[in-house]
Amino acid sequence: MCQDLKALQAEDPQIYNAIRAEEKRQFEAIRLIPSENYASQAVLEASGSVLTNKYSEGYAGKRYYEGQEHIDEVENLAVERAKELFGADHANVQPYSGSPANAAAYYALLEKGDTIMGLHLLEGGHLTHGWKYNMSARFYNSVPYHVDKETEMLDYDQVMEAAKEHKPNLIVCGYTAYPRIVDFAKFREIADEVGAYLLADISHINGLIVGGVHPNPVPYADVVTSTSHKAIRGPRGGFILSKAEHAQAIDKAIIPGLQGGPHNHTTAGIAVAFKEAMQPEFKEYAQQVVKNAKHLADKLMERGFVLVTGGTDNHLMVINTAKSHDIPGKVVSEALNKAGIVSNYNMVPFDERSPMDPSGVRIGTPAVTTRGFKEAEMEKIAEWMERVIKDPHNEESLKTIHAEVLELCSGFPCPGIEG
Repeated sequence: MCQDLKALQAEDPQIYNAIRAEEKRQFEAIRLIPSENYASQAVLEASGSVLTNKYSEGYAGKRYYEGQEHIDEVENLAVERAKELFGADHANVQPYSGSPANAAAYYALLEKGDTIMGLHLLEGGHLTHGWKYNMSARFYNSVPYHVDKETEMLDYDQVMEAAKEHKPNLIVCGYTAYPRIVDFAKFREIADEVGAYLLADISHINGLIVGGVHPNPVPYADVVTSTSHKAIRGPRGGFILSKAEHAQAIDKAIIPGLQGGPHNHTTAGIAVAFKEAMQPEFKEYAQQVVKNAKHLADKLMERGFVLVTGGTDNHLMVINTAKSHDIPGKVVSEALNKAGIVSNYNMVPFDERSPMDPSGVRIGTPAVTTRGFKEAEMEKIAEWMERVIKDPHNEESLKTIHAEVLELCSGFPCPGIEG
């Protein structure tokens, strides 16, 4: 293993053993959860640094504590790199993650009770885009828009009709389980038609945008929110991009609005990840993520799997296993896990099953692409998935596939983890 954890091993062997076991699991599994990835050794080192010892409420040059000269340097680097990567007027790198980033955007732009309109959770949206049990629906009037029932894709005419009907103060685009390109220019037209703010949540596609394989919403959206992990391969945190006119409101929403001191060690990890994303090889990585996803989708469909929207344009796909094989997603996800292939069970559009026992499985290619998997490995994954779903309760078969998975994984290193 790459990290020297001798002090932890001596102080708390239980935590040490859990971490080592997780390292082993991450190395030995094909990780297809589209929101997961591998952070580099440099990102891990920055995230685990002595910066965790420092309190830094406020912003660079305007702190409430002394001794900030080095912290200011780190945060300024993260901010400037974010602005350069995405072409943004303003960046805030202090959100603790993507959900707090969305909460801050709402806090900055809206008043309590204002109307927000986001894609329905069960059709690919996120909890924080207005789901009825989330704060985004408790403190704001939430109305959803939907994908088309036939194509399972966004129908921008239908979104326009919904916007004219409900007249939202803010429209959310950018999703957690939508496998197609988002037309941000069209969303800008819709927002302008009804006088709404436009918020783009790029948590899933941040790395694809940097790599040039997905359109950038920054020219169109008032505010862009994101996690700092997933496809961009940083630590678990968040950031917000905005037009200059919203900069002050965004910063005030973070502090004093919603948060206290930033997590400086995370900010350092974010800065490192942004620098890595500026390198030419990152663009090659992002392009391969999409190539792998498209190839895997094609091979799965050739084997009889039914994919939501009939394929993918980005890094992820949602498989309707109930429709293709008459097996619920949870059963398939659990069987895949036993075979060493990690996914998550997921709702499909207009699903009649419950969220804890849905019809689908969600998979993606960012993590396996980081390891160096290409089209040939995607074909092997499709073959294994077919074998699993044909006999998901055959423990011996699952063990055999797991052994084959382990053999393949042994030939592909993981950043931050040694085999």
